[in-house]
Amino acid sequence: MKHLACIMDGNRRWAKKRGKLSVEGHREGVEAVKRAIRFCLDKQIQYLTLYTFSLENFKRPEVEKNYLFDLIATQAGYVIEQSQKDNVRIQFIGDRALFPTTILSTCERIERETAHGQQLTVNFLFCYGGQQEIIAGVKSIVSQIKTGLISEHDIDLATFKKNLWMHDMPEPDLVIRTGGHRRLSNFLLFHVAYSELYFLDCMWPDLTEADLEKAIAFYAESERNVGV
Repeated sequence: MKHLACIMDGNRRWAKKRGKLSVEGHREGVEAVKRAIRFCLDKQIQYLTLYTFSLENFKRPEVEKNYLFDLIATQAGYVIEQSQKDNVRIQFIGDRALFPTTILSTCERIERETAHGQQLTVNFLFCYGGQQEIIAGVKSIVSQIKTGLISEHDIDLATFKKNLWMHDMPEPDLVIRTGGHRRLSNFLLFHVAYSELYFLDCMWPDLTEADLEKAIAFYAESERNVGV
């Protein structure tokens, strides 16, 4: 397996179940992110994509959004230091025009200072929506046709993918979603056409290495059954 993708669902429900503030769920969710990164490093998985902040998340309360944005700023130093130590590259993928100005420079700094990581690439989907990514790709192609860079006859799957936010990533082999829901929720809609989907009832903060091991075993079994 080269690429694992995760829909990190259930942080708020995890907190509510325990009578805690939603930000506590996000704080625990960060620990699950660290476990997922370590798992990918141990298993030599080359790409990990995490659905961090969707465009729909902008509808959430200001205090919750501000906490998530502040988390990026306060964790930047640790993220850079640990990523450089583990040879990890960090990328933020989404609509950059919507990145809060207070953390845009921080995101760019993290990307710049981890750019040489070769062991694992971690994509944080931030201000991201799968439908919006496709629309952005269409607009980019239309612009290139108008300026004469390409013609409509040049458009194929490869050309279209080059104009997407995730253009330089292989397609996910496996998508894991925690939280009990069985849907994609606008996640990588173009890219998961042939991905295996694995759903867990546990909330994201409760994700364990054993859960990830089971998901990988599910993927391996699915691969063996292809064409049977």
